Amino acid sequence: MMKPAREKKNSNRAGALIRALVLAVIAVLVFFIGKRTGIFTEIPKFSFDWKSILRGILILLAMFAAEGVILFLLSLPKPKNNRARTLISLTKNVLRYAVILAAICIILRIFTVDIGTILAGLGIIALIIGFGAESLIADIVTGMFILIDNQYNIGDIIEVDGFRGTVTEINVRSTVLTDVGGNVKIINNSDMKNVLNRSNNSSKSVSDFPIPYETDLEALEKQIPGLIDEIFENNQPLMMRKPEYLGVNKLDDSAVILRFTVDVAEGDIFMGARALNRDLYIGMRKLGVEVPFPQLDLHQK
Repeated sequence: MMKPAREKKNSNRAGALIRALVLAVIAVLVFFIGKRTGIFTEIPKFSFDWKSILRGILILLAMFAAEGVILFLLSLPKPKNNRARTLISLTKNVLRYAVILAAICIILRIFTVDIGTILAGLGIIALIIGFGAESLIADIVTGMFILIDNQYNIGDIIEVDGFRGTVTEINVRSTVLTDVGGNVKIINNSDMKNVLNRSNNSSKSVSDFPIPYETDLEALEKQIPGLIDEIFENNQPLMMRKPEYLGVNKLDDSAVILRFTVDVAEGDIFMGARALNRDLYIGMRKLGVEVPFPQLDLHQK
């Protein structure tokens, strides 16, 4: 089920607050580690004046305004091509990260902190943190190869570890899938293995239709082509080609199971099966063939 607009907005605000807190914690940890390890030969002394604060605030406002304008312009085009939609989404994601990093640098400059010295000292800290952030690096690198190799794009229907859904987002770290029931699954890019892209080709909807054993199968098979033509005419936008009768699929306990298939777009695979089942049931009843009830034979000595 989709979230209401107000709940979704509150969730976005909570996410922004959490990201701000995480950045603050990282900054404190970096400063503490630098002080303890002696990477910073001297604790930065904060000195500022109101002019520098005002200038920094104006720069931040201009930067966030520019970000808003760019995001608005990127949201205007509605490309039907999945590759173009993916690149637009990724550009928005990278832009947000770039703005956050630029904002941090500007804030440090307001307090006259020597960013060059800090960046030079962060080399060792980055090496230490890198071992703990191995999965993060793997997600980012894998995400780059997914885009370069064009394995899948936004709007594609893919299957990963038994979960089948439409790609709704491709971020720097993760891929978001949404299935037909509205369930959302977020998968790290490094875990996107053995991906089956179902959007490249058409798919087949299958219908196994039962008929009684008493039915004259040879006579019914002569009438099936006409029934197939009627089903195809009634579902022309949905079905890409005429349904196909494959023959007797199984001799069940109470019925003979006939198998029918039809080519549809991957996104319509379940709808195609429902339409095929419905029209086969109606058409078979017109031909005098009733769906058999389960039967049980009892033998008494």
